[in-house]
Amino acid sequence: MTNFISVQLKKASEVDLAKPLCKFIQQSYPGAEAQAEHCRAAEELSRLRKSALGRPLDKHESALETLLRYYDQLCSIEPKFPFSENQVCVTFTWKDAFDKGSLFGGSAKLALASLGYEKTCVLFNCGALASQIAAEQNLDNDEGLKAAAKHYQFASGAFQHIKDTVLSALNREPTVDISPDTVGTLSLIMLAQAQEVFFLKATRDKMKDGIIAKLANQAADYYGDAYKQCQYKDTLPKEVFPVLAAKHCIMQANAEYHQSILAKQQKKFGEEIGRLQHAADLVKTVASRYDEYINVKDLVDKINRALAAAKKDNDFIYHDRVPDLKDLESIGKASLVKSTPVVVPLSQKFTDLFEKMVPLQVQQSVSVYNQRKADLVNRSIAQMREATNLANGVLASLNLPAAIEDVSGDTVPQSILNKSKSVIEQGGIQTIDQLIKDLPELLQRNKEILDESLRLLDEEEATDNDLRTKFKERWQRTPSNELYKSLRAEGANYHNIMNRAMQADGQVKERYQSHRDTIALLCKPEAELNAAIPSANPAKTLQGNEVVNVLRTLLANLDEVKKEREQLENDLKSVNFDMTSKFLTALAQDGAINEEAISVTELDRIYGSYTQKVQESLKKQEELLKNIQNAHQDFSKMKQSNNESNLREEVLKNLAIANDNFVELVANLKEGTKFYNELTEILLKFQNKCSDIVFARKTERDELLKDLQQSIAREPSAPSIPLPTYQTTSAGGSKPAASTPTPAPRTMVGTKPQPPARPPPPVISETSSSSSASAPPGAPAAPAAAPVPTPGASAPAASTAPSQAQGPPYPTYPGYPGYCQMPMPMGYNPYMYGQYNLPYAPSPMYQNPGQAPYPPPQQPGYPFVQQPYYPQQ
Repeated sequence: MTNFISVQLKKASEVDLAKPLCKFIQQSYPGAEAQAEHCRAAEELSRLRKSALGRPLDKHESALETLLRYYDQLCSIEPKFPFSENQVCVTFTWKDAFDKGSLFGGSAKLALASLGYEKTCVLFNCGALASQIAAEQNLDNDEGLKAAAKHYQFASGAFQHIKDTVLSALNREPTVDISPDTVGTLSLIMLAQAQEVFFLKATRDKMKDGIIAKLANQAADYYGDAYKQCQYKDTLPKEVFPVLAAKHCIMQANAEYHQSILAKQQKKFGEEIGRLQHAADLVKTVASRYDEYINVKDLVDKINRALAAAKKDNDFIYHDRVPDLKDLESIGKASLVKSTPVVVPLSQKFTDLFEKMVPLQVQQSVSVYNQRKADLVNRSIAQMREATNLANGVLASLNLPAAIEDVSGDTVPQSILNKSKSVIEQGGIQTIDQLIKDLPELLQRNKEILDESLRLLDEEEATDNDLRTKFKERWQRTPSNELYKSLRAEGANYHNIMNRAMQADGQVKERYQSHRDTIALLCKPEAELNAAIPSANPAKTLQGNEVVNVLRTLLANLDEVKKEREQLENDLKSVNFDMTSKFLTALAQDGAINEEAISVTELDRIYGSYTQKVQESLKKQEELLKNIQNAHQDFSKMKQSNNESNLREEVLKNLAIANDNFVELVANLKEGTKFYNELTEILLKFQNKCSDIVFARKTERDELLKDLQQSIAREPSAPSIPLPTYQTTSAGGSKPAASTPTPAPRTMVGTKPQPPARPPPPVISETSSSSSASAPPGAPAAPAAAPVPTPGASAPAASTAPSQAQGPPYPTYPGYPGYCQMPMPMGYNPYMYGQYNLPYAPSPMYQNPGQAPYPPPQQPGYPFVQQPYYPQQ
């Protein structure tokens, strides 16, 4: 028998995995140490790919181990990196394993930004290399037989796994070699070869003939099924089909042979002869049809010897009736093989390079949890700040505590002095002016980044649309407008965020303008501030009054609540809890993560006590403000009021309100500056994401254009070139009829091209002149008699060379280099035409420069032999 069928490896284009993976790591992992470690792992993965796919592999276990390690690494990083066209975009290009290509077009290939596609092709190579290693085994010993059976079953499992997963992994039509039909057939072929190896081992171990027959019959069944699957499909190399057909017959012949031995042991001599005859017919078919693929001479001799001996014994001794083939009992089947399932890790030496990196699902869950946590903390802080602002506003409207501190009536109250000092220390209105001045620059910078990002998408999308319009259905890739939907939605979201930020900036500026004068007053020295406040003595008689003491106590309690609130806010910000372990545990136990249920439970456990303290603080402040307002009413009734005191109190209120507005404005402006700076970082990442995907799309576009040009070059074309007038005008000068170029002669495969028939020799007869005379004008002249040589001149011999040289069947349509219809001068014609043997009448319009005119043609019926022509000097 011949060697077993092995599968060719697919060829991959070089890809740099380290760069895009490191970029994603730097964007997703803030820790410098973690970034460095993961980037080193990405570089190691890139080297592993180059080792597995970037060089020819030996048919050895070590080469297969390298492929298996790379496949395991791909499986391990799949849940940790978002490989897609609009995230971690890496385009993998693979050639069809069975497409030999053409001289101009090259072989078929497919480029996809899909890790599933890379995994599928690598697993295909694992199965292909396993089939090659199995085919190289020495089947004369048990170790070789065991290794071959193991590798064939692994190859069968690999191809079966591709059949089950390729369509979902690619989400588009794959190349022919990894299509479900092709890999399904390959899986069955590998299973059949594994079964054949077990048949060989059983034969070598001299097991019972009944068992061997069943093993061979099962192998024949596998080969037959594989042949049926690919019989009418042009998916596998052509040399596979005769091998499958031959192996089917050989295995069936072996089954019949060993079953005949069992029949002989059971004294069924007629059945023995019938089975041997069937076996002989089968191997005879193989020898006659598939001898160039498989040598069955030894098997033919063995079966023929057994058949001759059985016939001799039956003719002379047993005289048992030989049953017909249809009456023979069917042989049983025994399968000892099965496809090895693909269970990761496939390599025994596998070590996860990204072991410390959490899966993408966990990363996403942690990200959503952090967002929930931030919302909860921000909501609680916002409630407390609102309550503080409300308390400050109520106190400012009541002129507290300045009203109860204003004893002399001609000095600045201590609370106002403290507020003035705080404003001056923070820079006063100069700080606000500078912050407001910086905002437009930050906003403009962010606008430019966003506009540039969207411009990149617009330009690439316009190019894609133009090419799609040009190539129509040939332009087979994801449309840019569909691919960029998520990016455009993200860009629109950033645009809306900046619009809202601009509105907020406008409100802050408007508020600042309304309080700028009062804030500027607070920034003045104490003397100027005192001079700006009207003098009065509204509360001199109330010093030491019980109402004043109650107000002071309530105000002190309110200040205590504010301080507690500040501490509570710091505590809320400082709480930190890593949810990674929780989500990893859930993923390991359930295979999925219910992020909402886990996050809500943990947030309630961690922040439940803080949320309760916030609510208690709000409730306590509400009661204090109510009591302060009641006490202030009593204070106002007891206070002496006049115009001066009312005016002074109004100014003090405005100063208190100005202080509160200054604090709030500075906080808002600093928060806006921080927001714009953080937005700049986010937009830069967005811009990088856009530029990366546009670059990947451009690379993919160039590859696709190259493939389209190659495919167009492979297509046959027969251009219709209009003929010049001088090539189509007949000898008589009549207008030619419309015609199409003569197509190139077709060369049939397996048929030797025949040369064109020789033209008939010139006919020399007495009637030639009359024939010529009777010919209508413009018709080709009949062959004339050879001119008689005259003394002193040697006339050329008449020659009838064919109109085109003999040889390969060159095309004869105009435009092809072998085509020539230009009229040649008599002295230049290499075929030495006689004047009347020219394929067309010479025309005096086309002659070499400096050459004398052509002689006039012989008149019809001229009785004398034409004399040689000598040009006049």
